[in-house]
Amino acid sequence: MLLMYSCSPDKDNDMITEPELISPDQYNSEVVVRWFNLIKVLTTETTGYTPPVAARAFGYTGVALYESVQVGTTNKLSLSGKLNGLNLETTFMEGLEYHWPTVANTTIASMTKFFYSNASLTNYSSILELESEFNNQFTNDIDDDVIKRSIAFANGLTDEILLWSTTDGGHGAQFNNFPVEYEPLPGAEFWKPTAPNQRALQPYWGNNRPFISLNIENSIPVDPPAYSTDVNSTYYIRALEVYDVVNNVTPEQTVIAEFWSDDPQTSATPPGHSISILNQLIDDKELDLLASSEAFAKLAVGINDSFISCWKVKYTTNYPRPVSVINNQIDASWETILETPPFPEYTSGHSVQSGALARILTSLFGDNYTFIDRTHENRTDIDGTPRVYSSFYDMAEEAAVSRLYGGIHFKEAIELGLDQGYQIGENVINMFDN
Repeated sequence: MLLMYSCSPDKDNDMITEPELISPDQYNSEVVVRWFNLIKVLTTETTGYTPPVAARAFGYTGVALYESVQVGTTNKLSLSGKLNGLNLETTFMEGLEYHWPTVANTTIASMTKFFYSNASLTNYSSILELESEFNNQFTNDIDDDVIKRSIAFANGLTDEILLWSTTDGGHGAQFNNFPVEYEPLPGAEFWKPTAPNQRALQPYWGNNRPFISLNIENSIPVDPPAYSTDVNSTYYIRALEVYDVVNNVTPEQTVIAEFWSDDPQTSATPPGHSISILNQLIDDKELDLLASSEAFAKLAVGINDSFISCWKVKYTTNYPRPVSVINNQIDASWETILETPPFPEYTSGHSVQSGALARILTSLFGDNYTFIDRTHENRTDIDGTPRVYSSFYDMAEEAAVSRLYGGIHFKEAIELGLDQGYQIGENVINMFDN
């Protein structure tokens, strides 16, 4: 619906022109930063938000945010028709004014209320309060019809994206993280629970629909070294390496292991750590609304697909954890520094998602970008002292090797997991650029 201009019949030949429209890149990113800071808290404190579940919630929220604001500029392209199964039909009326912070606020609020419907009463109230705070702030300065149009557009778009999300295989996963019907494969060469009454976490997650098919098709690494009881085998040598590293771990390596552990219910999980890093960079660099929305969409797609790709490998190889082979073949009393997670070893989820994070952030902020990670600075249960990195790859490598220091991953899961993540990140970048 376009506002046309016409010539005035009077002698001055006055013209009625269409209003000057403000694009999303002319607004700051306050809405984005504050919402994702709240989402970090919700992820930490809401029951059922394991790493795959958190990655999925971030994924759809990031896509919805980007789609809701990219229509306000001619410089960006929609992901509709690019992401698997996404075919948007929501009407955007060109030539009419929209208030993009209101669009973003409504979008993220709708997505958050949907994904965190089981949040505590206090935390759900925080969602409603933040939405209202921004709405009240904006209505003081923006015409009522613009606000209504912006909210209506955002609601229509999020309705479509939420419906799309329910068809990917992960809908309601926070209520069923440990399917009771799944039984680990028999045989010492396959993963078994490493603690009493432990069950497999999301064993079918690798069957979920990824955002980008290529993130499954060209990211899967080679199989890990074959299980063997031979003391000269690669498998045994890798187990001995983990055993020696943990037995001789330094105080600094322990700090690194705990800094990157990001266990559910004590942190926003590894995906939340990635979101935290990007949010800090957006705030530090004072990115505008459009740039921050695009950055979150890229990371959201990459992190979501990282966990699908990684979990597909995990439950295809069903590789046992270091503690299993070490207790059985090397030292029955040996213990890990970190608690061993309830799913197969290969590849490392930390490595895959950190690799995707590094590749995507490097494309956004450049090589050799020095930054400080303040994610855990307010925690008292670990040494959360902010850590400094000389590049995003430096950060990813530390996050990956932290799992060796913690005693829960072998070398191949760490190194090939990083490569898996780098490839996923590259696929995301290419998809946005083409």
